[in-house]
Amino acid sequence: MIAHNIFFYSFSIIAVISAIMVTVSKNTVHSVFFLILDFISISCLFIMIGAEFLGMIMLIVYVGAVAVLFLFVVMMLNVAQQKNQWFISEENSGHIPVGLIISAIIFFELIIVIGGWKYKPDLFNSDNLLITNEISNTHSLGLVLYTDYIHVFQISGMILLIAMIGAIVLTFRQRAGVKKQSYLKQISRERSEGVEVLEVSSNKGVKIDD
Repeated sequence: MIAHNIFFYSFSIIAVISAIMVTVSKNTVHSVFFLILDFISISCLFIMIGAEFLGMIMLIVYVGAVAVLFLFVVMMLNVAQQKNQWFISEENSGHIPVGLIISAIIFFELIIVIGGWKYKPDLFNSDNLLITNEISNTHSLGLVLYTDYIHVFQISGMILLIAMIGAIVLTFRQRAGVKKQSYLKQISRERSEGVEVLEVSSNKGVKIDD
């Protein structure tokens, strides 16, 4: 029991510190690594309280897919060079009000949730939960997720789809000073375009034109 408490508080402290470092760190790549550490710590906490399905999903989906996607997007978009131009450029300054509005909406949603707003009147009533030893917690989670919360589940899937499309659009965005590969041109390249055969006289060498 003592060891369980020690591990629980250790992972909790690591999760809180990692969450703070995600927002405090000036290097975006380091922030992503702290985010991965935060997800791993939360996954360990889920496993320790008996929700092993949520813990494994946290490792597979968030650490194995989402956090790695964040890392690749941060490295591809070169955020370190663009963050100083975000507030200076007149072209990007129009996005600031939109970002502030979205931030305000998320803030008010958090206030509503913390303030005790309930999606269903009996949401926090434990008497309505089906708790039995005959089925696993994964089975119980599936019964609730795909019945009472099927619409919320579908909406979250649509949001993830929109985010994936947005990442693809950002990847194909044309930027000045960046060369883009032409796969068709590389594949259709002939030998004569890349190799030049010269007749060299003995002991005279080759003169290459600049």
